[in-house]
Amino acid sequence: MSSYDDDLALALQLADEADAISTARFGARDLEIATKPDTTFVTDADRAVEQRIRHVLAAERPDDAIFGEEFGPVGEAPRQWIIDPIDGTAHFLRGAPIWATLIALAVDGKPVVGVVSSPALGARWWAASGGGAWKRTPADDAPQPLRVSGVGELAASAISYNSIQGWDGAGRVDQLVALQRDVWRARSYGDAWSYMLLAEGALDAVAEFDLQPYDMAALVPVIEEAGGTFTSVGGDAGPWHGSALATNGHLHQQLLERLAR
Repeated sequence: MSSYDDDLALALQLADEADAISTARFGARDLEIATKPDTTFVTDADRAVEQRIRHVLAAERPDDAIFGEEFGPVGEAPRQWIIDPIDGTAHFLRGAPIWATLIALAVDGKPVVGVVSSPALGARWWAASGGGAWKRTPADDAPQPLRVSGVGELAASAISYNSIQGWDGAGRVDQLVALQRDVWRARSYGDAWSYMLLAEGALDAVAEFDLQPYDMAALVPVIEEAGGTFTSVGGDAGPWHGSALATNGHLHQQLLERLAR
């Protein structure tokens, strides 16, 4: 049980509504695609999902603040819902299934509820502080608990770096190359799915640059409740510092030291 069970139930309801909208537009021939000022893509599905989530939150949590990727921040309050309507829009518009809706609740800046819903992959992951981390697929009779791996040596670890362009933009390609030489396996699985594989124990670490809070907030409770650790690459807690280092906990200090400037 968690003191945020009611908020988690609402977040799961929001994910249901988001999935209905995004699934209907996934693969649509008339999908509307635009380029934002930061050169990233946005589709009519991104906007429709976020608008629906905001509409429900305005009715169900009128005193809470909202921060979404497409329509920015609204309100100031200790409780803030953080939304990425479609994380992985580039995958979405190309017809690849690696995308998800990310819904988080942060209280005093700390993410305490997180839902990652990926209908094209047929999976959903969620957590609330103190209530454990969970996954469900259509094949599951009941939600399955999540637990990170016990791997403690870099030489035995599997990591995801998510985007070589992100490492290049941060001036860290040399670090990435050196790290890949010293781990068992390094791949770019992409977007939120990498972090969920970490929470499931299939990966041992994920590191990424050039991120916004809405890219990370929903991931934090899932990883932490699964027994992992989530900070920036510089070691700062939370999703507010522009980068992510998520690990099974055993490897965290080693990777912080490896990635220190």
